[in-house]
Amino acid sequence: MTTAATIDTRAVTDRRPLRFATTDDLRRDIDLLTEADRAGALRAAGNWSLGQAFGHLAAWIDYAYDGYPPEARPPWFVKVICRMMKKKFFAGGLPAGVRIPRVEGGTFGIDPMPTDEGRARLLRALDRLDRAPPPLPSPVFGPLTHHEWRRFNLGHAELHLSFFHPD
Repeated sequence: MTTAATIDTRAVTDRRPLRFATTDDLRRDIDLLTEADRAGALRAAGNWSLGQAFGHLAAWIDYAYDGYPPEARPPWFVKVICRMMKKKFFAGGLPAGVRIPRVEGGTFGIDPMPTDEGRARLLRALDRLDRAPPPLPSPVFGPLTHHEWRRFNLGHAELHLSFFHPD
């Protein structure tokens, strides 16, 4: 959900500190946030609805199995820079506010959707990720091990779900 005045998420200081060690940790947070949303006790510090964030995370997991949008292929110099920073991203988290140039909304998989639909998609994608590593290389980092795929997607979830507070 994009508000009339879009929030610059790079400047948001009101984010939950998250660190998921396993996909089970992530599943517990998904349940916590879903329950808070159903109870009307969820506060968002960013631009998206919870269903939208869940759907976005699911889409990016599924892209590694089913194919990426062609516009998701970064220029060579971005790949070089990101590959040099891979360990930092995987250990310390992903930066907020990164946008893919010339892509409406700055990224893919951000269609508005109800929380329960986004949740179901994300849980299916996590089951898929737990069963087997994606066959496609990351468009940014290249080939990844199964452990690296999990860590990357956990970090991606830490980033986006940190904007939601189960008050």
